[in-house]
Amino acid sequence: MTVWIVVSILVVVLSPLAWLRPSRRQSGRMVLRMEARRMGLAMQLANQEWPHWLEPEPPGSCAQFHRPRRGTKPEVWCYWQSSPGIWVNQWREECADERLLAQFKKLPANVYKVDAGAQMIALYWGEKGEPEVLYAIDQVLKALA
Repeated sequence: MTVWIVVSILVVVLSPLAWLRPSRRQSGRMVLRMEARRMGLAMQLANQEWPHWLEPEPPGSCAQFHRPRRGTKPEVWCYWQSSPGIWVNQWREECADERLLAQFKKLPANVYKVDAGAQMIALYWGEKGEPEVLYAIDQVLKALA
């Protein structure tokens, strides 16, 4: 009887340690982030307010991979992926720039947005997939920067 009491006390004491262990999804994201860091990709978690028409709505906090822009007056644009392979601007007009579309085709379906500002180009991604996807993202950011 005392053995069972000691075992049950140990289980109660040690059970919170199981909560500290990351889930498989969290572990997968950590692997992707470490690989991105090894590749030299800059990444941060960014809060986003998505357009109301974007279905399904992406998460509020999303991984943002970014790279500084080159040139003195780079072109500024922003496109969302409304469905796999369909890239639209804020007025829901499809992207007509063949140079951009050629690069966007290399991106996975869970990239939500690509935003080119005056100083940097940013890509918002759902962080699902294999590390090979990071190489495609890196190549697209380099080509568009």
